[in-house]
Amino acid sequence: MNAQERPPAVIAGVDGSPIAGAALAWAADTAARYGRQLRIVHGLGLPAVMGTLPSSERYQPGDEVREAGNALLSESAEHVRASHPELDVATVLASEDAPEVLLDEARHGDVIVVGSRGLGAVRAIMLGSVSLRTSSHAPCPVVVVPEAAPEPRGRLVVGVDGSESSRRALRFALEHALATDAEVVVVNSWEVPLPEDPTDGPSPHEEMFDRQSEEVVAGVLAEVIDDRTQALEISAVRMQADPVDALLEAGEGADLIVVGSRGRGGVRGLVMGSTSQGVLSRAHGPVAVLPPHSDD
Repeated sequence: MNAQERPPAVIAGVDGSPIAGAALAWAADTAARYGRQLRIVHGLGLPAVMGTLPSSERYQPGDEVREAGNALLSESAEHVRASHPELDVATVLASEDAPEVLLDEARHGDVIVVGSRGLGAVRAIMLGSVSLRTSSHAPCPVVVVPEAAPEPRGRLVVGVDGSESSRRALRFALEHALATDAEVVVVNSWEVPLPEDPTDGPSPHEEMFDRQSEEVVAGVLAEVIDDRTQALEISAVRMQADPVDALLEAGEGADLIVVGSRGRGGVRGLVMGSTSQGVLSRAHGPVAVLPPHSDD
């Protein structure tokens, strides 16, 4: 089967580190719940050789380097099959850096899973790099998993603000909730851009923003929920707070925090917005970021 024609998959990058192992475990569990193939990829990170012509070539890996990469992939696949014997597992070894391999492997409908590792590899995917192929964004959701991910509690948290970006995030959260039998907590927050009213009780501005928040949440839910997801347990949290603080507070102990990213057109890689970047840098649990065209 051509790679372009294969069914949607969960793609995990491995490098032998504990944080990559945590990401692989999360990816295997998710692939099993989704009923999808798990694709384990490893990039050798060999540099390109630039010539006088527009094309370039890469240094060819030596036998020892390639054998080590294949051994890592085999060990990773065996570890996954031990806990998920029914899972369809494929391995991919490539010469490029890990972020480039992940992006090249990914298709619409896939899910990329990576370890946070101080967000080094994640920033290379999210913020772009000259080593990455020219693309405006990742074509699918990217899930960032910390080394010490909490035990599943059956609760997902997703941020919405009425934008198309947040609608993508909510769609993904609902699909993930269907696969994992989890409840969904929808979070919307606002900040009053005016000085606080000295009188007791909510100021007129606070009441106005609260009403707008209620309308935003109701509108997004009405637009995104369909016949398959209407039976899910869904609740809403609305608060006056910075959106990053609101998501982190509501997402404490959650299985997954889901955020959208508006991105920036014409830039290599996905350029994160301030909210998605802030949540990624401070969250203690897994975070899913939805790039601009991840639900095409």
